[in-house]
Amino acid sequence: MSLDLRSIAARLRPVRKRVRLALEAAALMRKAEPEPILLGDAGGSRVLANILPDRDTLARRLGAAPERFLPELGRALAGKAKARSTGKVYGEVEVPRRDWGRLPFLTYYKGDGGPYLTAGVWVVKDPVLGVNACYHRLMRTGPARGTVRVVENRGTDTALKRCGGKLDAAICVSAPMHVLFAAALSPAPDVSELDLAANLGPVRLARCQTVDLEIPEDCEMVIEGRFTGERGPEGPFVDITGTMDFVRRQPVFEVLRVACRRDPVHYTIVPGRSDHKTLMGIPKELDIFREAGRACRVLDVRITPGGCSWLHAVLKIDKRGPTDGRRALEAAFRAHKSLKHCVVVDRDVDIADPAEVEWALATRFQGDTDILLLKDQPASSLDPSARHVAGGKSRSAKLGLDATVKSGDLSLFRKVAG
Repeated sequence: MSLDLRSIAARLRPVRKRVRLALEAAALMRKAEPEPILLGDAGGSRVLANILPDRDTLARRLGAAPERFLPELGRALAGKAKARSTGKVYGEVEVPRRDWGRLPFLTYYKGDGGPYLTAGVWVVKDPVLGVNACYHRLMRTGPARGTVRVVENRGTDTALKRCGGKLDAAICVSAPMHVLFAAALSPAPDVSELDLAANLGPVRLARCQTVDLEIPEDCEMVIEGRFTGERGPEGPFVDITGTMDFVRRQPVFEVLRVACRRDPVHYTIVPGRSDHKTLMGIPKELDIFREAGRACRVLDVRITPGGCSWLHAVLKIDKRGPTDGRRALEAAFRAHKSLKHCVVVDRDVDIADPAEVEWALATRFQGDTDILLLKDQPASSLDPSARHVAGGKSRSAKLGLDATVKSGDLSLFRKVAG
């Protein structure tokens, strides 16, 4: 299966009518979900959405078997492939400065702080750790300026601190599928996500013109620019929980150059919807699978839709010892710092079926002995019920539920009916 987004768009029948970028485009995308949609004229641009409606689709697009997704993915990403430089300067078409304000930044919901670019893969270079590729949402405040949500103490924030707040960056719009996925991973700080992507498919890099960075040549557009060292308001914005994230003072980004392929396809992620949940949640399944696998035999992991594809997880283990359930829970919370509630079940439970998980809780869990309660823990700022402190890390309690068979006659716990 081809990894570039242009080939996905080519298989779709575009919506022909002219669509407004403010609210109307996003409404059509939500209505079409889970089917992919290509808007042929969204404010004058071709805009693609809904290409990753679920975990199985992501697996197939990356060439992995859905039933063996996490182990296959883990083995692939452990390779030693490298992104390769072509030496070329990126871009078939230079977008004139006068047209920068016409780029398809969308307003997704009433109450949004402004029009946003949500699916850009940002490439920055930390002076110590090297190249980092990741996601940031960019709220446009002018044709050549915007404010960027930069999560504290992660790659871009660390690089900004080392550079006094001023840092070159390149935003890859509609990067190929394996780059989109790799940019959502959380590897060690000195590991380049572009090199990880090269383990899933070829990554050929082209040079930017105004900043000293290289980007995948197969992306549809690049926005080159720099963090200015200033800060401005960013938000409100509907995040993965479906609730409104609050306004923060965030770094300001200034555009220096825009270049693209001919007739570019602009991929967008509708906040709080399927592509957002797939790209944000699935990488945490891999993190938990790896970490818990050091503690016990883990068979599969799900970050659940009911937990906003971020705050809840279910682990399936092949239990070999009496403490495996608790060890798996502890490992899950280590691996995914935003995780709030976690359930561990035995190998006979289908963790893709919420009713099966609830059945395991009903028949294999006791509230006075099978709970792991962690109080006052670092937590996700996306959880509206957490305790939020301006400029500090959000705090919350965390709860683990061990719904595995503990002891006794195992025949009593096997599902015979149903």
